[in-house]
Amino acid sequence: MSRTVFRLSLLALFAIAVTLAPALTPVKAASDETPTPPASGDKSTKGKKTGKKSSGLENPAFLKAYRAAYATVYDRGDYSGAIAQLTALGQDDRADVANLIGYSYRKLGDYKLSPIWYERALKADPAHVRTWQYYGLWQLEQGNRDQAQYHLGRIAALCGTECDEYKSLAAALDKPPGQGPVY
Repeated sequence: MSRTVFRLSLLALFAIAVTLAPALTPVKAASDETPTPPASGDKSTKGKKTGKKSSGLENPAFLKAYRAAYATVYDRGDYSGAIAQLTALGQDDRADVANLIGYSYRKLGDYKLSPIWYERALKADPAHVRTWQYYGLWQLEQGNRDQAQYHLGRIAALCGTECDEYKSLAAALDKPPGQGPVY
């Protein structure tokens, strides 16, 4: 019965969040392989000239380097190498980049630095679904189930309950504390 009450409470919380939230643009849960463009108020592009030396999405060199770092994280599991590649991009104030740095620190077991990077990613883009997921998993690893549940609610408000990020964090929350690996 408590599971039913929990699910109903979660559903009520979700309904309230959706009702009270300002018009949110749904965010498609996509691969971080191609970083999302910075928000219009992103400091990384303010006051900077664009052109050949730009390090934004229009720059093939940036995209190539980002994709290489992405592969270093997910294909090779070389988290230290990925951190070096990602910071060398000079774009660690982008949500995608900061999130991968935080994820890499988490996978290395540095639980003090990883949340700093997750916070940086969310500051750059409060609607970055993958960061909410990874930060929620970090919360679970720290034993903060209530905070992980909050992150799950944020994901639901951003992309619904059918996106991969929601399903991943929800599955991790369904496991008893200390059971099984967390992604």
